[in-house]
Amino acid sequence: MFLAHVISMSGTVVANFALTVLVYQKTGSPLLASLVFTLILAPFLLAGTLLSALVDRFPPRRLLVVCNVLSALLAGAMALPGTPSAAVLVLAFVLGLVEPVFSGARAATLPDVLPGPVYVPGRSLMRLVSQGAQMGGFALSGVLLTVASPSAILLGNAVSFLVSAVLLQFGTRERTVESVKDAPRPALLKDSLGGLGAVMKVRPLRRVLLLGWAVPMLGVAPEALAVPYAGILGAGSVGAGLLLTANPIGTVLGELLSNWRLSAATQVRVIAPAAALVFLPLVFFLFSPGVALTAVLLVVSGLGSSFHLGQDRVLLEVAPEHLRARALSIQTAGLMFWQGLGFAAAGAAAEFVSPTVVIPVTAGLGLLAVLLLADRAKSRATAETAESQTAEGVH
Repeated sequence: MFLAHVISMSGTVVANFALTVLVYQKTGSPLLASLVFTLILAPFLLAGTLLSALVDRFPPRRLLVVCNVLSALLAGAMALPGTPSAAVLVLAFVLGLVEPVFSGARAATLPDVLPGPVYVPGRSLMRLVSQGAQMGGFALSGVLLTVASPSAILLGNAVSFLVSAVLLQFGTRERTVESVKDAPRPALLKDSLGGLGAVMKVRPLRRVLLLGWAVPMLGVAPEALAVPYAGILGAGSVGAGLLLTANPIGTVLGELLSNWRLSAATQVRVIAPAAALVFLPLVFFLFSPGVALTAVLLVVSGLGSSFHLGQDRVLLEVAPEHLRARALSIQTAGLMFWQGLGFAAAGAAAEFVSPTVVIPVTAGLGLLAVLLLADRAKSRATAETAESQTAEGVH
């Protein structure tokens, strides 16, 4: 599963950049080119809400393989030279609908593949791959586009999906889903909405989900405004690139250090302080620090993203067994959607107010969200589970 994730994620990051270039080459429109990322992220809410019941209806391996094959077909269709620009955008949107289903099914499967104390470090490793792909993917894209056309890169992305499908089909075993055997089941839409309602009615689970969405949504303002902020500092594109790299570096360091040095129980206890650390350095943007100091602040902010480790442990504890797969699917889809919305909101606010104001204000809202949503009073069962995992040597 990890190898399949590395291959498909790397191909997707490179292909998304190439797709933007392809649309721009076909249309000459910056607006249509910018819509590519919107069309990729926006479906996470739609698919995560309306298709989440799929994870309870089909065996997970079958669902993962079908999603990969369908993604390969869509990417291949976009790579065809004669595909009109409008069709490319439609295909990108449909591809965006497939990704939340795939990510949700994989997230729901991981607790079975990585039982007990290895689940949280394993899921952290998946996140690190995503961060690494973002850090290196765009640079690799620029190099590849000097020797290959956007269509050729999209075709390579289709191949990466097929390789991922083969790895999952022959490298993992099929796991039964008890709910698949249940009959009859309501219509997909009704079942998905009902599952979402059931998940959000569980108060501790709702708090975990909302905090896990609010922190990334409000914490992306520096990334969303890196280019205009670097312009204010007179740092240009080089400075913007440094700022865009700094936060992922802090995120990777934070997760590695937390997995290595903190026990499971401690990871749970520091959820609130770590989440607050995401926002505290951003308050200093009000004083327009130079590029070097800003990069340091963003690295420190990234360290706070390690709060996800404790969140993962608490979610597994508070999610009822029959809602676990659905909750993990909804969590993954919601994370991508709300983070995308955070990008859009920060950019819209910066149309009227300087980034040196927008970033500290969103940081203040983030600290308020942490204060309201971080549940410091963990259940006794959570503490016992964490302590037992520590005894088994989780770090």
